[in-house]
Amino acid sequence: MSLKVGDAAPLFDVTAHDGRRVALSDFARKRNVVLFFYPKDETSICTKEACGFRDAYEELMGQDTEVIGVSYDSNASHDQFARKHHLPFPLLPDTSRALAKAYGATSLIGGLFNTPSRITFLIGKDGAIAGIFRGALSADVHVEGIREAVKKLPAA
Repeated sequence: MSLKVGDAAPLFDVTAHDGRRVALSDFARKRNVVLFFYPKDETSICTKEACGFRDAYEELMGQDTEVIGVSYDSNASHDQFARKHHLPFPLLPDTSRALAKAYGATSLIGGLFNTPSRITFLIGKDGAIAGIFRGALSADVHVEGIREAVKKLPAA
């Protein structure tokens, strides 16, 4: 069963690449969350997507929105990726695939290449899915879609 707009976002509590604990429940009623699943650190489209969110980060933070990236890569890989590209947001390792399964970010093709699907969720302060963006070969669909969708969310 795939998630759809209006569904409650599955909870998670994971240690990010920089050692901080990141739990969805910590953002409840405080911040919206952009949760973007991407196939692999240091690949062309994934790097473009992560850097797009980096470039929009201040704007999104100004709209009470946190950005979190997720892939199957290890925290060591994420740490290198974040440092090299100056990513200000946490990257979560999903080495067990539990988060990707909970969010439906798995696919047959991704399974063959051992990567999650490229899918981005906008989670409102109420914990419900407010937007879903898919586009395996386009980083812009995700970044620009989020920027527009966040503007439409209630401020409180």
